[in-house]
Amino acid sequence: MADSGTQPQYGFEALRRHAIAHKLDMSMWVIRALALIFTFAYFIPIIGNPYNAYYRILLANAAVSALRLHQRLPNPSISKEFVIKLFAEDSCHYLLYSLIFLYVTPVSLVLLPVFLFCLVHFASSSLALLDLLGPNSWWGARIFISLVEFQTGNILRLIAFTEIFLMPFVIILLFMGRAGLFTPLIYFHFLTLRYSSRRNPHTRSMFRELRNGTEKFANSPSVPAVIRNVVLSAVEVIAKLAPQQQAEPQRSE
Repeated sequence: MADSGTQPQYGFEALRRHAIAHKLDMSMWVIRALALIFTFAYFIPIIGNPYNAYYRILLANAAVSALRLHQRLPNPSISKEFVIKLFAEDSCHYLLYSLIFLYVTPVSLVLLPVFLFCLVHFASSSLALLDLLGPNSWWGARIFISLVEFQTGNILRLIAFTEIFLMPFVIILLFMGRAGLFTPLIYFHFLTLRYSSRRNPHTRSMFRELRNGTEKFANSPSVPAVIRNVVLSAVEVIAKLAPQQQAEPQRSE
């Protein structure tokens, strides 16, 4: 710690000290950077095999999720309480997400939530690192980070929409022979975990928006009664599947 009379230290030496003192955070920053690079390598396959890049993205996401879990729950134990805490963590959800799609034929849409989460967290971490180099360093990168942070709300909503849309898509993959028999069941469990998330309410909010929009469409005078009944019945069935008892306590926090 510097004395109150000394000036704050900036530059690569300050960055080096930070990296040594925060090894896990720096490891996650590096892995997220690799995940972003692998994503571009998948969609723009100039060098290497795009399928290899696809699975590397999922492995990088799994590694970041595991490191984050280690930070959140540093003392694992074999107990019901620990398991409950484990599945309440968002990082556990996306560790499960990676494991689900590691055994599914590559699908580009699967990478969207991973890429966007990496982008948001990478931008936030990069800003802290740039501050160590100096308050006015790398202004071009700071502008890009500001754009990402300004759109964070919309990015999280897009992630939530993709999580929901992937549920019927996974079922389609099953019938196409591109996913295993248990893939939809495990993904449904993932989606219920996301719905019950304590830190990220966007999946619940997106479900609510989609329900309101669908009911508004079904109740439109121009919609035939048969279609209206089918749509409203489907909405009711999906609503009953929601883990309401888990979601309710979040309102009091």
